[in-house]
Amino acid sequence: MEAHDLDDEAGLVARAARRDPGALRTIMQRYNRRLFRIARSILRNDSEAEDAVQSAYLHAFRGLAEFRGTSALGTWLGRIVINEALGLARARKPALHSNADGQALLAGQVIPFPHAAAGPDPERAMAQRQIQIAIERAIDDLPEAFRTVLVARVMEEMSVEETAELLGIRTETGKTRLHRARHLLRHALERQMGPVLLDAFPFGGNRCERMTGEVLLRLGVTGPREPLPTASIE
Repeated sequence: MEAHDLDDEAGLVARAARRDPGALRTIMQRYNRRLFRIARSILRNDSEAEDAVQSAYLHAFRGLAEFRGTSALGTWLGRIVINEALGLARARKPALHSNADGQALLAGQVIPFPHAAAGPDPERAMAQRQIQIAIERAIDDLPEAFRTVLVARVMEEMSVEETAELLGIRTETGKTRLHRARHLLRHALERQMGPVLLDAFPFGGNRCERMTGEVLLRLGVTGPREPLPTASIE
């Protein structure tokens, strides 16, 4: 972290300690996504991850006097949210294994992917959604130690050193876990993505009709639009 960043962070923390709303909001907006993803990598549940992050913020903001600046603010907050998430995980651990198929907590619990918002084409939106769910399921199925490293290093683009400090592990351990996480993730996706790949690059419905109409228009062919074929009733 550069000197001006340290100065900015120190000033931000000082203002937050005085309960300055702007400083508190800036801190949360700066670290919300990272802390949410870290919490979710442990809990595999959106709502519980949000609870953990909120509890972590409350704990942190009430104890800002304890922040000495020996580590980055994001790292300090990250450790707090890890403790909160682990506490929640321990409290409801039996519930995580109640589903024999290991599919608990998957439906409706997803990490928003950048640029993955549903577009006007329902087929493409469905294909994107299938891919997103497959990736999230594969990440959720990783062992926790690998999952947290993957989230920190790949999804949050933290450095090896930052990740090691956040998780309290050696840098060599972090590298090994990331390598193993990628290996497991690749194989899991190979298993899951086979059926999904069959639906890649969808072309039907409105897009098919639009292109067909455009070609006919350029050819100078006009006439009523033919209805889509339906199954005959005998």
